[in-house]
Amino acid sequence: MSEKSGQRGPVGIVIVDDHAMFRRGVRAELESVGRGHVEVLAEAADVDEAIAAVTQHHPRVVLLDVHLPGGGGVEVMRRMATSGASPDTRYLALSVSDAAEDVIGTIRGGARGYVTKTITGPELVQAIGRVAEGDAVFSPRLAGFVLDAFSGSIDVAAVDEDLDRLTEREREVMRLIARGYAYKEVAKELFISIKTVETHMSSVLRKLQLSSRHELTRWASDRRLL
Repeated sequence: MSEKSGQRGPVGIVIVDDHAMFRRGVRAELESVGRGHVEVLAEAADVDEAIAAVTQHHPRVVLLDVHLPGGGGVEVMRRMATSGASPDTRYLALSVSDAAEDVIGTIRGGARGYVTKTITGPELVQAIGRVAEGDAVFSPRLAGFVLDAFSGSIDVAAVDEDLDRLTEREREVMRLIARGYAYKEVAKELFISIKTVETHMSSVLRKLQLSSRHELTRWASDRRLL
């Protein structure tokens, strides 16, 4: 890992994710394969904790989940930019989601890269190092979304306008239903009741002015959200 701007030593990071077991797993992996290159300064489980941790520790890189209690990863970046508390901190999205709207929205929000949680420990260490040095890093498939957005193949404005009508939970339900999950499977995946899934689904169809699961799948496919 090369050094720039006179910065030496391991890259200080903050891990932001609302799942404690995942945070512990990432920390353990980085402390194992990234020893000497990466130092975990703090962890955070939601937007407010993330703001506090970044403000206190001034990490060079924040590993940031996209979907967080309190507003999501984009809200963390927006509030930090507004506060000016840690202007040199860079953000690398680390998310289970590989949906186009999450990738594009997060990059537009200020992230320097976006990788999925299937990434290996050594690959993550390398990605952190590259982001710390100012490079942009994407998982191969996700890079295509960003290129398509800039080339005009994806109508980003239309995607954002439609999705802005949905709550974060409605987006999660929408994506799973559009991918063909049964209501029972969605309920299990999101740890909610089947009745709650039905309620969210009704709201999604109403807000998007669609009438069936089939139309929802076609709508999501047209926007490359699957």
